[in-house]
Amino acid sequence: MQKTEWAADELAAWTRLLTTDGVGSGTARNLLSVFGMPQHIFTASLAQLEKVVSGKIARALAAPQTGEQEAQIEKTAAWLAQPGNHLLTLADPDYPAMLLEIPDPPVMLYAKGRTELLSRPALAVVGSRNATRQGSRDAETFAQALGQAGFTIISGMALGIDAAAHQGGLASPSSTIAVIGTGADIVYPSRNHALAHKIAESGCIISEYPLGMAALAKNFPRRNRIISGLARGVLVIEAAEQSGSLITARVAAEQGREVFAVPGSIHSPLSRGCHQLIRQGAKLVETAQDILEELPCHAQGTLPLSGKPDSRAAGTDAHGETGQVLEALGFAPVDLDTLCASLGREVAGLSTILLEMEMNGLVELLPGGFYRRLAN
Repeated sequence: MQKTEWAADELAAWTRLLTTDGVGSGTARNLLSVFGMPQHIFTASLAQLEKVVSGKIARALAAPQTGEQEAQIEKTAAWLAQPGNHLLTLADPDYPAMLLEIPDPPVMLYAKGRTELLSRPALAVVGSRNATRQGSRDAETFAQALGQAGFTIISGMALGIDAAAHQGGLASPSSTIAVIGTGADIVYPSRNHALAHKIAESGCIISEYPLGMAALAKNFPRRNRIISGLARGVLVIEAAEQSGSLITARVAAEQGREVFAVPGSIHSPLSRGCHQLIRQGAKLVETAQDILEELPCHAQGTLPLSGKPDSRAAGTDAHGETGQVLEALGFAPVDLDTLCASLGREVAGLSTILLEMEMNGLVELLPGGFYRRLAN
């Protein structure tokens, strides 16, 4: 059963432990394995502490509680008093079992929302922050289909693919979990404020970082181990060669999780990371069914149709100008000059048609003047 009440000394000890200079999750786990609950750490002698940690850390632990730590404890207590806010520690029986399998599980998780989702079958969906419209559509479609099949969708609440995946998860009965790289009381990026509110209401937001922790670049790659650790597999949709999503995929493989990737055009920089993963052994994915064949989900859920993003362009007249342009575009990016030559059209006239198609959501304009057909 989810813990709803905290004794003041217990909450103070856990918070103080994880806000002591030099104490990361590994050091905290070592201390807990020797002394048991964190209250015992702060009643241990300096000599006892120095047998487990360095002299510097031992002295920090043996020193009186700092004013900053006292303020953090008060902030945490006030945050916990708000409806829907929870703390989960390694000592809790309902701590996510999947995270106990990874080499470096977080010692404490701050959670907003439905913590029961942390124990349900889950799949991570990650990708580029600078996603194309098609990539975002694919992420939302895959997430919703996999959610209908019973998987809770996990991502990192970044812009682009992450946000689209969360939207797809929210549209399914299985909902979504956002693993963030800031304190649980901060929304980052701020553009996702409305999304964060929806997830806190219908899904779950979790963080291992203390309340008030700002967005530091070093924290985001580290939180990726939690994204993959909670999931049975990771699906990558659009990733450049140096994408942070590749870090998540690598960590997932090290954790023994399955890795899936959606291929793309050989001309798109956002396909190169996915193609790299496929060359390294990730399963090429075209439909949600491809994932379910590898990871059958026994949770209640039904996959609508094939779970494949619909490739039909709504409102397209296959025999009219729009249909001719779509046929000429194919499914790879094409520049305007090539399209003009293929269709025998003037630049001005074709540009007007393409603008109308872009406004209707049938094509998108990519950097460099390339156009790409969108699946609806």
